[in-house]
Amino acid sequence: MRWHLLVEQGGRLAEALTRARPGSAGRLCAISLSASSLRCSGSPGPCGGARSTMSSVAVLTQESFAEHRSGLIPQQIRVATLNSEEESDPPTYKDAFPPLPEKAACLENPQEPAGAWSNKIRPIKASVITQVFHVPLEERKYKDMNQFGEGEQAKICLEIMQRTGAHLELSLAKDQGLSIMVSGKLDAVMKARKDIVARLQTQASATVAIPKEHHRFVIGKNGEKLQDLELKTATKIQIPRPDDASNQIRITGTKEGIEKARHEVLLISAEQVRPGRPGRAGPSGALASAAPSQPRPLASGQTAAPALAALPPTPGRSPQKKKTTTIAVEVKKSQHKYVIGPKGNSLQEILERTGVSVEIPPSDSASETVILRGEPEKLGQALTEVYAKANSFTVSSVSAPSWLHRFIIGKKGQNLAKITQQMPKVHVEFTEGEDRITLEGPTEDVSAAQEQIEAMVKDLVSRMDYVEISIDHKFHRHLIGKSGANINRIKDQYKVSVRIPPDSERSSLIRIEGDPQGVQQAKRELLELASRMENERTKDLIIEQRFHRTIIGQKGERIREIRDKFPEVIINFPDPAQKSDIVQLRGPKNEVEKCTKYMQKMVADLVENSYSISVPIFKQFHKNIIGKGGANIKKIREESNTKIDLPAENSNSETIVITGKRANCEAARSRILSIQKDLANIAEVEVAIPARLHNALIGTKGRLIRSIMEECGGVHIHFPVEGSGSDTVVIRGPSSDVEKARKQLLHLAEEKQTKSFTVDIRAKPEYHKFLIGKGGGKIRKVRDSTGARIIFPAAEDKDQDLITIIGREDAVREAQRELEALIQNLDNVVEDFMLVDPRHHRHFVIRRGQVLREIAEEYGGVMVSFPRSGTQSDRVTLKGAKDCVEAAKKRIQEIIEDLEAQVTIECAIPQKFHRSVMGPKGSRIQQITRDHNVQIKFPDREENPAHGTEPAVQENGDDPGEGRDGKEAEPGSPRRCDIITISGRKEKCEAAKEALEALVPVTIEVEVPLDLHRYIIGQKGSGIRRMMDEFEVNIHVPAPELQSGVIAITGLAANLDRAKAGLLERVKELQAEQEDRALRSFKLSVTVDPKYHPKIIGRKGAVITQIRLEHDVNIQFPDKDDGSQPQDHITITGYEKNTEAARDAILKIVGELEQMVSEDVPLDHRVHARIIGARGKAIRKIMDEFKVDIRFPQSGAPDPNCVTVTGLPENVEEAIDHILNLEEEYALQLYMKPPAHEEAKAPSRGFVVRDAPWTASSSEKAPDMSSSEEFPSFGAQVAPKTLPWGPKR
Repeated sequence: MRWHLLVEQGGRLAEALTRARPGSAGRLCAISLSASSLRCSGSPGPCGGARSTMSSVAVLTQESFAEHRSGLIPQQIRVATLNSEEESDPPTYKDAFPPLPEKAACLENPQEPAGAWSNKIRPIKASVITQVFHVPLEERKYKDMNQFGEGEQAKICLEIMQRTGAHLELSLAKDQGLSIMVSGKLDAVMKARKDIVARLQTQASATVAIPKEHHRFVIGKNGEKLQDLELKTATKIQIPRPDDASNQIRITGTKEGIEKARHEVLLISAEQVRPGRPGRAGPSGALASAAPSQPRPLASGQTAAPALAALPPTPGRSPQKKKTTTIAVEVKKSQHKYVIGPKGNSLQEILERTGVSVEIPPSDSASETVILRGEPEKLGQALTEVYAKANSFTVSSVSAPSWLHRFIIGKKGQNLAKITQQMPKVHVEFTEGEDRITLEGPTEDVSAAQEQIEAMVKDLVSRMDYVEISIDHKFHRHLIGKSGANINRIKDQYKVSVRIPPDSERSSLIRIEGDPQGVQQAKRELLELASRMENERTKDLIIEQRFHRTIIGQKGERIREIRDKFPEVIINFPDPAQKSDIVQLRGPKNEVEKCTKYMQKMVADLVENSYSISVPIFKQFHKNIIGKGGANIKKIREESNTKIDLPAENSNSETIVITGKRANCEAARSRILSIQKDLANIAEVEVAIPARLHNALIGTKGRLIRSIMEECGGVHIHFPVEGSGSDTVVIRGPSSDVEKARKQLLHLAEEKQTKSFTVDIRAKPEYHKFLIGKGGGKIRKVRDSTGARIIFPAAEDKDQDLITIIGREDAVREAQRELEALIQNLDNVVEDFMLVDPRHHRHFVIRRGQVLREIAEEYGGVMVSFPRSGTQSDRVTLKGAKDCVEAAKKRIQEIIEDLEAQVTIECAIPQKFHRSVMGPKGSRIQQITRDHNVQIKFPDREENPAHGTEPAVQENGDDPGEGRDGKEAEPGSPRRCDIITISGRKEKCEAAKEALEALVPVTIEVEVPLDLHRYIIGQKGSGIRRMMDEFEVNIHVPAPELQSGVIAITGLAANLDRAKAGLLERVKELQAEQEDRALRSFKLSVTVDPKYHPKIIGRKGAVITQIRLEHDVNIQFPDKDDGSQPQDHITITGYEKNTEAARDAILKIVGELEQMVSEDVPLDHRVHARIIGARGKAIRKIMDEFKVDIRFPQSGAPDPNCVTVTGLPENVEEAIDHILNLEEEYALQLYMKPPAHEEAKAPSRGFVVRDAPWTASSSEKAPDMSSSEEFPSFGAQVAPKTLPWGPKR
């Protein structure tokens, strides 16, 4: 169908317009142009009459477009398209099941697919799309080239990917612009694109004014239209609130996005202008005042709404008198946006050149009709430009398998970026799941890009392949391996890409891509791994979680040993956070069973060795149980084979925990208790108390029994295990305290049996010490006077205010009254003062007021305030309970008396010993200060320790022999750096000085033979360090070049004797080892013919190893490569009697070998393999049975049938008879078997079935399955699969 423009005046063909698309709704008609009118021949309609319309500036809406369409096409004529015909008639059988097109038809017309398949089957578009767009350098927000791929830009991209679900890949172009590839679902891609533009591209803003009443149309229902507009244009559109009088809409985004959004907003506003409304020509054709005075194009680059170019009024002529004509043409929907042009530029150009307005249907309309409105003589030129614009851009596609898309795109879009940089106007789109790539842009650029992509696809197809295999998803993580070890090895080895779906998809499909040969090899290996895993077994082993760490071992040593022992078994321990006891074993069935038994035995040993008992030992005896350098505790641990844990030194606990086997724990417990019993007068008494009273006697959280133990000097009271039914309670401790505790316990039990009354009272925790009194004097007085028992809370109790009184009711009430009276007195706060000499103030406030804190804790929280430093006041204020204040004043006075009686003495100890005297972290000095209540100060270290080696320097003209005070220093006087000052009471200072002098180390010398020094030092000094740690001394071994046999031992006098004895004991051990080493070095030589050496060594050294182990000797054979050594000498090293026994054993073997004979037997070489058997099993069995050695000829031997048998004569004869019998048997089988080519094949009956289609006709016959014509092969012959229920019948 063609449109023909005929010029009646002038007889000239103006323009051949275009060919309309087949199946369109148009009709054939002729349009005649004249200077004043346009005439249409054909069906009557608005175009066919003499009616003329006035030109006006308007926007074509969907309704008005329908009106124009109805004017061109009469409604009486029904337009029938191909699709509507197909839908009205039911499909035939061939239509529903069309035959495949013929080969010739496909070759003749490759552009148009033959058959009905092309009309019915349409590809289903995938939901995943890929878009690539470019951000120029000048519009990039982050331009730091050094931080590409990191920094703020990378964080933003990660946030966008997480929020939208789209996948982003960034790359830098040559012009430093940013190429961004976005993949994902359409809505995710649009949202990601909007975020990228907003956050990675510089932003601008602009305003557009439209009538206030049109704002709601821009927003749309529930704001959907506004959101859609923001997504399409990648901008932010702010519309004023309804109560705001402004009609300005603010748009923020990139320059291009602002233009698009502005244009769309104006189009939406223009659509709302209907006939009879302001801004639209009325019935008279006059232009309303709201119309713009200057032409302004309204177009959309995205064809989101109908577009219209306004017709400007011709100068000098009244627009009302100008006649216009309308024509409609068909343009492909995909080409509409090219007619509109970027920002409506194309429509503006057509309007300016021809004065013809072009109306484009809305984007949501299926119509392809474009309407031109203007002067008749200009329509031809305008129509030519419309089609030129439509054809200036093209859409093309390249066939490419979807699995190749990611290789075409390249890593981070590098391959695709090369094309887009050369042709930036070409848009390339990849759709996941489709085997094509869509290109859109200028025709020339699209052709060039298409050639490049086709060449890339051709290259990839020629050198790459893929395959998909199905493996159960439960095996995927095993295929991947730990940290991807297995799958990475396969990728690197075969140079392929393996894509395994994530666990969340639960898909069993694995895809392998890469070199064809590598793909097949990787496929084969993965299937073999999967097949092996299917034959594996998984077993869950229940092991208590507390044993997991022990089984794993330090740094995984123990579990590594288990895995080395069972390499085919995978052992998985649960995450510690899961608190699970299940350990999973996976591997071959037999190996899993062996590993299970091994681990169960290990767990049984751990359970047996995890028995634990607690032994209460008085704190003062812990150091005796440990012993010097831990000697005692180490000995108990080693002899009882148990683990013994002692509480920390600063802990209040007295319990020692013993862990190991039950019998060993009991033995260790007995030894520890015996040590305590030997050190003190410890008595043990058993008391019978009914079991039902035990809980009452123990009290809440043990408070009651703990108070009895503390009151009776810290005795240990042990109750039997609950539920045991035993009435025996054991009391252990000093005899006097045990008797006292026994009486209290029996008295308390008697009270519990008769009648028990309990009352709780509350008092502030700071009052408790004051209520108890010094040494428990006050609370003991209350107990004695009332007979009631008073229990204060322990440090670990939550309620620290609660005091419990237990006893008879009258006694409890009396004790309650007395305690409440004391508490009431404490609550009566008074303020008092005392005078303290300012020179003593510092003692109370130093160390952050430690002395004052101790006073406050001891005396009911009394507050003591000293005057500020710098003031000369001696007034000290005390505030608190009256009794507490008085007691605190008394204590402060005692401290002052001690300070006034304080003296300072000096203790001279050489500076080189100061570090030793202080002890580790000053622990020894701290102990002395606590024991003697003194202050000890060490001098500053002297910078030059070699004092006195050089003459003293004169200062200010003083003589060298004079000190700073002008007095002459005595020759033997100690140096300042050696003097330690001790402050405190005189008698305590003297005691502290003696303790310090006792800590000064002493040095003794021990004579040790020089050749033993290196053994005493040990490997890397381990031996000397062990001795120094054990005896708490320093041992100095002289350097070898000094050739001195004197070893110096330095330490405390108490430790020196033990250290010397230990060193001499070690010397004796080493001398004994030297003597033993000399005896073990005896050498003996044996002469043996070299031909017997292999037999003496045995298979894999089994025989010689047995001799070495049995006689504890070292046997050395001569080196074959060393010609200087006699080849028949064997050297034996060890104890003399052992070497002689080993020599006899070797000579015995030689004697047996000399009796052996060798015979050659002719044996048909064709049966050699049968006699040897798989991996030599059969021949080894024969050799073991007859005790002979059988050697077969090697390949290429002169006589391939010669077999040598070696052994004792009678054994050789029997073995030869046996192998000759085997030869006859195997040879007979060999001769009776016919050749393979002579075997007759049974005739094939073909594939036989009943009621087959070919049975209806006698002319047809069943297909022959052996025929290569009827059943052609695609590859190598495949062996038929044997079914478990037998062959097919």
